Amino acid sequence: MYSQFRWDIFVLALLTTVGFQVTSNFANDYGDGVKGTDNENRVGPMRALQSGQLSRKELKVGIIISIIICILFTVALLYLSFGTENLILTLIFGALGILSIWAAIKYTVGSSAYGYKGLGDIFVFLFFGLLGVMGSMFLYTKALNAMAIFPAVTIGLLSTGVLNLNNLRDYESDKISKKNTLVVKMGIKNGKIYHVFLIVISFLSILAFTFMHYHNWKNTIHLVAFVPIFIHLNKMWKLKNTVLLDPELKKLALSTFLLSILFYFSFNNFS
Repeated sequence: MYSQFRWDIFVLALLTTVGFQVTSNFANDYGDGVKGTDNENRVGPMRALQSGQLSRKELKVGIIISIIICILFTVALLYLSFGTENLILTLIFGALGILSIWAAIKYTVGSSAYGYKGLGDIFVFLFFGLLGVMGSMFLYTKALNAMAIFPAVTIGLLSTGVLNLNNLRDYESDKISKKNTLVVKMGIKNGKIYHVFLIVISFLSILAFTFMHYHNWKNTIHLVAFVPIFIHLNKMWKLKNTVLLDPELKKLALSTFLLSILFYFSFNNFS
């Protein structure tokens, strides 16, 4: 059904995505470290700047190197996908790549960091969901498919859920540091309700896509990934101490990755 798969595009798209994520991690480490958000009150794993493993200068160099690598991967990816014939598409996707780098850095870096204004969720949904899924599909097919909005919404909401878990875990330290995440603005209880909303809507979205493209029971194997996701949801809701949410971040992130892999096989091998 969606069988225009190419290994070269897949590998470079994956490397580009990893590059963006590494850039984001370095930038978040730097931004939160400089602002003093990463301090003794922080619950999660100790970061490089906070622990003294890297200096500000070294971390800046790391950010610059990761940006250069991202640009190189992006150029190679666009050349493989569009060649030299589709200059307009290359320029559009090149601009989106630059925008992705900007978003990775500006989450915590600078006086106007959007992560400190409760806008992180929107950016994660847009870049990890809509742009990530629909943009990747376009690299293969050279066309926009309206139906791709359903899996894009699912991945976007689950990715936002990972960020929300992080913000629930860091609620107390973020509040002290004046990092105005959505959870800080709405409180723990509403943050948990919001998390339930993210998971349930993500499930309904992929379920709608599955029903609209159903041929046989094998087209539903990707839904297995929601078993650990709903187990996670139950645990998240019952936990009184949000500090203990740290292991749940990995569970949700890995379950989202599993969903992505199974989704491919559901609609390319079993249709």
